Amino acid sequence: MSRGNTRQRIQDVALELFAERGYEKTSLREIAEQLGVTKAALYYHFKTKEDLVTSLFEDLVLGPADEVIAWAEAHRPTTLETKLEILSRYSTCIGNATPLMRFMHENQAALRELSIGEQMKTRILTLLQLVKDENAALTDQVRCASALFTMHSALFTLEASNADPEEKRKAALEVAQELVTAAHHASAPQPGPETGNARH
Repeated sequence: MSRGNTRQRIQDVALELFAERGYEKTSLREIAEQLGVTKAALYYHFKTKEDLVTSLFEDLVLGPADEVIAWAEAHRPTTLETKLEILSRYSTCIGNATPLMRFMHENQAALRELSIGEQMKTRILTLLQLVKDENAALTDQVRCASALFTMHSALFTLEASNADPEEKRKAALEVAQELVTAAHHASAPQPGPETGNARH
């Protein structure tokens, strides 16, 4: 088995155990046992649990999110069409990392203690700046923040729904795009009175 495949297998098993037992209650020894390898073999790839979690976020979320941000930065000024595309691309990004999003949702306290939590927060705040207008009213800032929150939380807040994850992702994206569209239109400059009507 190649090193790359071994690394990915470690990540997959670790994520399963983290989701099942929680980050704090899962040890590297337990991950090694689940994999059927020695702890030394695991250390070859990841020295600590934080290294392992960091690799998961870098591979599954941070890297793809950085690609979305780079695309958005290259498409300024930010039109409504660009904002909606940013949301669409980010939705695909987190949709491809559903188990990790669940981990993030269920282990928020642990993430606050890890450097990766701050890195994830930075990406989300950057995306927020890209989909909201600079001088947006507070209500429109809330709409844009709610759009990103909706995309992150829908998979978990709709657990009782019979819809599959992809249906939930698409529904959350639709709502997020509606919120950002409303904020964009509210922030757009309103046409002033015609010159002929301005004087009396």
